[in-house]
Amino acid sequence: AVWVGEMGCYVVTYTAFSEDGPLVAMARTTDFKTFECQGPVMPPEDKNAALFPRRIDGRWVLLHRPAAAQAAKRPHIWISRSMDLEYWSDPRPLLMARDGGWWDHARIGIAAPPLETPEGWLLFYHGVRQTVSGSIYRVGLVLLDLDDPLRVIRRSGPWLLSPTAPYERAGDVPNVVFPCGAVYDADVDRLRLYYGAADTCVAVATCSLGDLLDWLKEHEA
Repeated sequence: AVWVGEMGCYVVTYTAFSEDGPLVAMARTTDFKTFECQGPVMPPEDKNAALFPRRIDGRWVLLHRPAAAQAAKRPHIWISRSMDLEYWSDPRPLLMARDGGWWDHARIGIAAPPLETPEGWLLFYHGVRQTVSGSIYRVGLVLLDLDDPLRVIRRSGPWLLSPTAPYERAGDVPNVVFPCGAVYDADVDRLRLYYGAADTCVAVATCSLGDLLDWLKEHEA
């Protein structure tokens, strides 16, 4: 969910399910008690969506991950645009899963809505590496241009967060850290990243936004 000042409400992007597979849907709320459901905005298969909190160049911008049409292809992160949050067009690839032995080589997806900073849009994303003992989900960072989010300023080489604690390594789906939301308190320069651990519990990691941006500068690929 992301607060959209222009509309005076939170816009929630979530994965809904249909007979043809998962798809992206939207809802609106002001209190997280009652919701106005907009319904599907992307055809299946599509998931891992996040909305930018304001228009860019007059249009809304959505990050999402269309499923690969063929099993041999790996899902990547795409951008689409809209004038009304209902009809989306101009889809373009933004971030690709990396070839070779990278920690994010199998597939990638959005991990939390973009966070606007003076240096650019800060984006958390999850990356998956496939091993003989199963998948490992980790978290990386990307910085996008404020006026042109298709322009990647920096992308982390190493992962930022990896499953190491017992509750992250053992559970319904082991070896998973999967962020879904980030909250920044500017008064104390504290960012809280909420994430699912092993698909069994929810945890939170905290840090300074300034330290996070410095880390990305030092560890960009």
